[in-house]
Amino acid sequence: MTTQQALFKHLQPEGWKPASGYANGIMAEGTPIFLGGQIGWNAQQVFESDDLVDQIKQTLENIREILAVAGAKPEHVVRLTWYVVDKKDYTARLREVGEAYRSVFGRHFPSMTMIQVADLVEDQAKVEIEATAVLPKTG
Repeated sequence: MTTQQALFKHLQPEGWKPASGYANGIMAEGTPIFLGGQIGWNAQQVFESDDLVDQIKQTLENIREILAVAGAKPEHVVRLTWYVVDKKDYTARLREVGEAYRSVFGRHFPSMTMIQVADLVEDQAKVEIEATAVLPKTG
């Protein structure tokens, strides 16, 4: 059993069909880290693409970079809340979204929620993602 497995427990009620691409719930011990909503622009706050999947990948990379400041990694994320402006574009491209997700977060699937919104503060943004992570205690 790895340290992460000992500190993070997926909550899966008996008899429930397993969640696909996310967890129904996670219980964790350690220091909580709360990230504000991140969008698909680069470190200089410039959008390099108007494509949803490109923006998702950049957003997840931004989350990974912020986590690194705290000594955390994507596998420490316990919850993601996604806000998209076009649910149809998102669902039509789930395979590409999954590929972009795994390229940054690997096969770690925290609890997730996806919400369609009318708009985001930055007009060019197609997605915004909030993250909560738990950094395991050491020692």
